[in-house]
Amino acid sequence: MMRRMKKYAALFLAMVMIAGIAGCESKKEEAPKEEVEETTETEEQEEETDEEEVADEFTGEYVVNTDYVIEHMNSEDVILVDARGEEAAAEETVEGAIATTWQYLATCEDGAPGDANWGCILDTERLGQRLGELGLDKEKEIILFAAADEGWGDDGRIAWELLAAGYEDVKIVNGGFQGLKAAGAKMQQGASQPQPCEITVDAIDETHVINTDELQENYDSYKVVDVRADEEYNGEILYGEANGGHLPGAVHIRFTDLFQEDSTLKTNAELTQMFEDAGLSQDDQIVTYCTGGIRSAYMQLVMEMCGFEQVKNYDESFYRWAAVGELE
Repeated sequence: MMRRMKKYAALFLAMVMIAGIAGCESKKEEAPKEEVEETTETEEQEEETDEEEVADEFTGEYVVNTDYVIEHMNSEDVILVDARGEEAAAEETVEGAIATTWQYLATCEDGAPGDANWGCILDTERLGQRLGELGLDKEKEIILFAAADEGWGDDGRIAWELLAAGYEDVKIVNGGFQGLKAAGAKMQQGASQPQPCEITVDAIDETHVINTDELQENYDSYKVVDVRADEEYNGEILYGEANGGHLPGAVHIRFTDLFQEDSTLKTNAELTQMFEDAGLSQDDQIVTYCTGGIRSAYMQLVMEMCGFEQVKNYDESFYRWAAVGELE
C-alpha cells in the first residue's frame, strides 16, 4: 500500500513539473506577441503624430512649402519664378530665380482697364512666344513666389494661367518671398537670365475661366465671390474703376482672409470651414473676382485644392463689370 502511494505521489509530482514547464514555455511563446503589439501601437502613434503635423500646414497639388523650395532650388528640373517682377527682384530675390509679371502674359497691352478682354490670357500664339522667351519649359517644375498676403496674388495668377495653357507641374510657395527669406533661402540681387526654349500652346483650357458675356448670361447659376478688400467691396474707387460697389449678391471673402499672421496659408480645414460659413458648398458653381483677376485667380486655386472644384476665375473682373454690369 505504501509503495502504491509513493508511486502515485511520484506520478503526481512529475505531472505538476511537466505542467509547470509547459506553462513557462507557453509564456515564452506569448512574449513576442506582446512586443509586436507594443510596436504596432507605437507605429500608430507616430502615424497619428505625422497626420497632426500635416494638418497644421496647408497642403495641395499646387503648393509647396519653403523647405521644399530650399531643397530643390538648385535642381536642373526646377525653374524658380519671382512673380513680383524685375523691379522687385532688382532689390533682392531668391538665388537662381527669373522674374516676370502676370501682365506680361495677359492682354494688358491691348487697351485699358475696363475695356473688353483687357487683362485676360493672351492668345495661344503670343502666349507660347512669351513663355518660350521666359524659358518656362513644360517638362520642368515651375515654382512661383510673390509677396503672399502683402501682395496681390501674382504667383497664383500666373500659376492659374500656366495650368490653363497646359502646364502640369506648377507650384506656388506657401509663405511667398518673405517666407523663403525667413527660412534661409540663398538670395541675390537682380533676377537670373532665363534660358529661352520652344513653347507651343495648343489651346486654353477654360475649365476655370469665365468672361463677362458668360457670367451675365448665366449669372443665377453661380455663387459669386468678391475677394477684394472691405473698402472696395463697400464702394470706394481705388484703382480707376468706372464705378464702385460689388456684383449683385456677391459673397465677400477677402484675399487676405486666406492667410495666417506669418503669411502662410491657413490649414485646409480652416479654409474649408471659412468657405462653408460663407454659404458655399463644394457642389456649387462658383465665380471669383477682384479688380483685375489676380487675387481671384489665387483664390480659385486655393478653393480648388480645398475640394471646391467648380470654381472659375473672372479675369476681366471688376474693371470690366463696373463699366457694363449692374452693381450693388
